[in-house]
Amino acid sequence: MDKVITSFNKRPDALARLICFPWAGGGSIHYARWAKTLNNSIEVYSVRLPGREGRAKEPFFQNMQEIVYEVICVILPQLKEKPFALFGHSFGAMTCFAFAEHVNKVYNLEPIHMFLSGASAPYSEARLQAPRKSHLSDQEFLVWVTYIGGTPPEILANAELAKLFLPALKADLCVAENYRCSRPSTPVLSCPVLCFDGKEDAPHDLQAWKDMTNGDVTVQMLPGSNFYLKEEANEKYILDHITKHLETAEMDYL
Repeated sequence: MDKVITSFNKRPDALARLICFPWAGGGSIHYARWAKTLNNSIEVYSVRLPGREGRAKEPFFQNMQEIVYEVICVILPQLKEKPFALFGHSFGAMTCFAFAEHVNKVYNLEPIHMFLSGASAPYSEARLQAPRKSHLSDQEFLVWVTYIGGTPPEILANAELAKLFLPALKADLCVAENYRCSRPSTPVLSCPVLCFDGKEDAPHDLQAWKDMTNGDVTVQMLPGSNFYLKEEANEKYILDHITKHLETAEMDYL
């Protein structure tokens, strides 16, 4: 499991687990650090995909199904063990939903809460009609990555470092762009969903998430653009809300 899941603070007595999926091109360390901030009742599992960190030599996944199947294979026993919640930003939000939909359909398991950030619902026209980025030339792609922010400038300015980082980002974007989900006739989930987004980011169809679940869907807009969640104040706000909602859900579960 350690190959796929980064967990800095093992908490066998935790009441719930927060499973975090990376943004496009991202690793597992950013979310794994959240374990140091969240209280002892929450254990953090941060997903590490192939092609980065300790899996740098492994080939990238080609589709969403490969990601979902691998993660389920390594943590299915833990999913059955205690309540779990999901968090994902942008590409990670898509992965959260694909994961939740699959474990619900196949194993009759469901998160107690989903926290989604910076992403339209998977079936929404806003997402399906967005320009594809994975097909840009290397130079055009570098300009776009610089524009959206979130990547240290020293990486983008160094040709060798950029050559290591950009392929993972392109591979994940290709997976996201090819992921298709039809608007459900009935919601596929029943858990509550909390959507975060940056006020200065490109608009996302957050309301469309209401078609995916019978649970409450709420939206919290925070200052910043695409990587608003990396700002210290925003990150604290997000973690405080995650803690509050999971503590409430834990009491209901007990």
